[in-house]
Amino acid sequence: MEIPFQDLKRQYTALRPQIEREVGRVLESQRFILGPEVDLLEREVAALCGARHGVGVASGTDALILALQAAGIKAGDAVITTSFSFFASAAAIARLGARPRFADIDAATFNLDPETVGRAATRDARAVIPVHLYGQCADVEGIREAARAATGSDLPVIEDAAQAIGALRHGRPAGSLGLAGCLSFYPTKNLGGAGDAGMVVTDSEVIASKVRLLRAHGDAGRYDHRELGMNSRLDAMQAAILRVKARCLADWNEARRAKAALYGRLLGKVSGDLRLPVVAPGNVHTYHQYVVRTSRRDDLAAHLTRNGIGSAIYYPAPLHMQPCFASLGYRAGDLPNSEAASREVLALPLYPELTDAEQTRVAEVVAGFFRAGRS
Repeated sequence: MEIPFQDLKRQYTALRPQIEREVGRVLESQRFILGPEVDLLEREVAALCGARHGVGVASGTDALILALQAAGIKAGDAVITTSFSFFASAAAIARLGARPRFADIDAATFNLDPETVGRAATRDARAVIPVHLYGQCADVEGIREAARAATGSDLPVIEDAAQAIGALRHGRPAGSLGLAGCLSFYPTKNLGGAGDAGMVVTDSEVIASKVRLLRAHGDAGRYDHRELGMNSRLDAMQAAILRVKARCLADWNEARRAKAALYGRLLGKVSGDLRLPVVAPGNVHTYHQYVVRTSRRDDLAAHLTRNGIGSAIYYPAPLHMQPCFASLGYRAGDLPNSEAASREVLALPLYPELTDAEQTRVAEVVAGFFRAGRS
């Protein structure tokens, strides 16, 4: 049984008639950039995230850059974020000429540890970007309090919710916990388009208006450029596809949770060096990825490959050890939890269309690996 790590064709097959109808409607309209289709998606996603405003942009990376710029982050500012994330979380900071200030993660949830945020929050810190990694919200309230205690002021919190649309913390949706939330609609996300797309969600009229301005070269209309922005407008085609898929998101996320629970039952009895995902109190996880950890990660990944099962490593190197950030002066050992996670994490196949038989097979192969290791 060949089991791919991800299989987007299954999702497309189920939705093909609706998607093709909506794409055809956009082609007939010949309105491809922004417009009414994007306006509708912005309202629908903002409501889903418990926010007053949504502003569609060209990618999740652009959402981070524009949200930071709208919040007043500029060259020389320090912005605290996690070292254990996709590169864009820190690259967005650096793109504005600001300086990423890396904090360590909680070893159980992989999200920012408020205590380490407090240590990183010196007087030159101007914002915090917590990343809701793998589909689970970070402890935003703890992060905010730690930063306030260290700096004596409330730092703007810009949520990187690229992996967590639909996740909840104490009943509040990801994207509504800070000043602004940044979403990615990359094709493999829980809500994914047919290419790059993103959105900033916020309760702030000021932030929303600023992002709308910045996404169109800072043009207030008729070539009146008030700010130095960028070309980051959302395509109507992507919006039409995403509106079809958004109607399925709640069911898809519930299916992911059910499949995570099945993995928990199947793998919970595996003895040996295997740790399963931990859900923090008050959180509702969306399992963008189902990530286990083991000190034998590379051997386990190779074993799965030999047995026709896909897996992936998110992420094999923490950001503070990336060559492009060498000038920041971090060294091995500075963020031990992030460094350990990068050596040990492995994502197993998990998507709404994955069958129980496929999951059972994955679990059997994983269990066999650990049984062989004891013999």
